[in-house]
Amino acid sequence: MRLRVEFTTEPFDLDEAPAHAVVAREVVQSADLDAVDVGPFGNTAEGGADEVLTAVDALLRQALASGATRVSLQVNVIGEDPK
Repeated sequence: MRLRVEFTTEPFDLDEAPAHAVVAREVVQSADLDAVDVGPFGNTAEGGADEVLTAVDALLRQALASGATRVSLQVNVIGEDPK
């Protein structure tokens, strides 16, 4: 199964990326995922179910530990793994 996760961390700071946002982005950028798109107002990543779920676990734990007061995410099934 292939998944797509979309996420944001709060609180926002329009002048400078907060530590929790930087950490969350680093987690998904360093994960074994097929596609990652980071932006100022939202981030997406795609990959196999195990890889996405592992990245989601790490980003939740590390973003909260770095000061996030809220993490909003959505996970969608986008297809099956190619065989």
